[in-house]
Amino acid sequence: MPLCVEASGLCSRPRDIYGQMYPFELIIRFQIIDCLSTSEIVHCLWKDRVISEQYVYLLGTALAETSDFKAQPPEGIDAIGASSEGASLYQLIREDIIEGRLAANERLVVTDLARRHGTSTNPVREALQLLRGEGFVTFVPNRGARVRPIDQDFVRDIYEIGVLIEPALTRWFVNMATVEDIAELERIQGLIEENDFADTLRHSELDTAFHTIMYQRHYNRHAAELWWKHREVLRAVSRRFNFTLARRAAILSEHRELIAHVKAGNANEAGELIARHVEGSGRHILEHMRARNAARAG
Repeated sequence: MPLCVEASGLCSRPRDIYGQMYPFELIIRFQIIDCLSTSEIVHCLWKDRVISEQYVYLLGTALAETSDFKAQPPEGIDAIGASSEGASLYQLIREDIIEGRLAANERLVVTDLARRHGTSTNPVREALQLLRGEGFVTFVPNRGARVRPIDQDFVRDIYEIGVLIEPALTRWFVNMATVEDIAELERIQGLIEENDFADTLRHSELDTAFHTIMYQRHYNRHAAELWWKHREVLRAVSRRFNFTLARRAAILSEHRELIAHVKAGNANEAGELIARHVEGSGRHILEHMRARNAARAG
């Protein structure tokens, strides 16, 4: 469990506090008082059986719908691709892996997870297959599923694939871009600059939308889907880290330079820029991970 949740004592709050509020009111209260993320709060509400497993899914959906901006995957690509139960379990188990509640190399027993989450085994199997597809879970013959370590190698492998894929997607987009595409890029970039990293979740959604504009119509749907899945993995891992001032400046300037290349029809230059952009993002996460590991070791 995250240290901030332990420190706040949210999961050990007297249950009579819960009984006086609806979940949305609880979320608002604990976000203000304890500075917790929605995912941490929902986890604790579910843990204390204040809300049911099904309500976790519904609550997450409702929160997404009330957000003023939510990035969507390229057309034709399912964001999760699971039933409601499987999707909710997928979110919960992935959160447990990222936050360390499920340790690296820990064995994931289907019946144990089903009992822990108060559900049948089928949604658990569905969730584990989704997590396997994202690289969070590995399957070994005759040994079952285990948590893959979310380490520097894991992050490096993912962003290096992006460095190979995204330039090709970008070059194609530059040669196919319309006036409407450029206007939409400029609109999203304007929102990014207006937010100026004040709300990191909003920045993440807007940044994803910016890049989705370029890749959503590409004819190679496998490449677009691979990009989306890897993007979502890196977003999940990186949300624990703040943007450095240098990275903030690089993102804003590189986005503006990219728009200029699209306008001018400079496909090769745009491809080279996006390769540097993706590598910079990956290295930014790696440096944060190295610093965190050094702090823990020291």
